[in-house]
Amino acid sequence: MTIGELAARFGLPTHVLRHWETAGLLAPTRHENGHRRYGPPDLRRVAMILMGKDAGLSLGALSQLLSTPNPLDHTDLLKEHITVLDRRIAQAQSAKSLIEHALACPLNFDNCPHAHTQIESRIPTPQDPHHP
Repeated sequence: MTIGELAARFGLPTHVLRHWETAGLLAPTRHENGHRRYGPPDLRRVAMILMGKDAGLSLGALSQLLSTPNPLDHTDLLKEHITVLDRRIAQAQSAKSLIEHALACPLNFDNCPHAHTQIESRIPTPQDPHHP
């Protein structure tokens, strides 16, 4: 199939597929006229790239994961990403809790002790000029 057909199948703009090719994630065959052609293995590859992006992986990480036939050959990279995801989940849960509290608090935002505590916790302490 052509780049346009592959892009349409996944609902992607063609420039995304070109970018992935430049990043080494896709390697379509080329005809004499220079046109890209994609086959069934490319469909799987695009699906795997999209799954990885949905999981929050960067193109660089995806390039590493897809550099071998089995992405599980890169357990260290996957374990590192789990740590990143755990941090993101904790941040999202904290943000959700803060918003839920703000919605449920009967006090005006300026009078809410919880809001004050949250605001104060985000203000960095001054750095000691004698200790870098």
